[in-house]
Amino acid sequence: MTTAALDRIRKLHDEWARVAEALPASAFGEPSALPGWTRAHLLTHLARNADGLGNLLTWAETGVERSMYGPGNARDDEISTGAGRAPAEIVADLVASGNRLTDHAARLSDEAWSAPVRHRHGGALTGADVLTLRLSETTIHLVDLDAGHDFDSVTALLGEHLDAVVATMIRMCPRPLPSFRLTDGVRTWTLGEGGELVTGTPGTVLAWLTGRGDGSALSGPVPEMAPLL
Repeated sequence: MTTAALDRIRKLHDEWARVAEALPASAFGEPSALPGWTRAHLLTHLARNADGLGNLLTWAETGVERSMYGPGNARDDEISTGAGRAPAEIVADLVASGNRLTDHAARLSDEAWSAPVRHRHGGALTGADVLTLRLSETTIHLVDLDAGHDFDSVTALLGEHLDAVVATMIRMCPRPLPSFRLTDGVRTWTLGEGGELVTGTPGTVLAWLTGRGDGSALSGPVPEMAPLL
């Protein structure tokens, strides 16, 4: 699984680089689809996320606890400061940080993939889950960048890893979930105690779970719930 996930991450990194390099300089300061963030903020976040997940891989590798980000507001401060850089510097950072993460992951031992670590919100993970989180970040935020991708295109880029991404989001949710089953016609996920079936396309399922869709494109008794991301 880890080799396939790592290959998919590299392909998603390549797509991010292609999209970012095609943006005119003026587009970096324009709003992304995330309230309060420009595209420069979002691109900087993706770079810092790569470094943060690299810290978790180091934890899995060494057994010595290492948090994703610095203390307090360090994460937000780095994103805010980094968003003010020149577009070429932002893109170079995006590419370099992604390469650091994939190069690090490629060197990890088999034992590290099952080693326990924790997400910045405290959720329990394994080294392998770190790759799933990167898959999630690089697909969902590609839509948020608002530069040509929608949820249909990014779920196609995600391919068979959609199952792992959705399952990890459900498992890491810190609050009780309503009971229902969710399917994209190929895969089915059970939330809460299970129950009635809600159906959608891969894109509409992921959009709704992450709060980027209102659920109107789903069929069945769509429950009220807060976004998983």
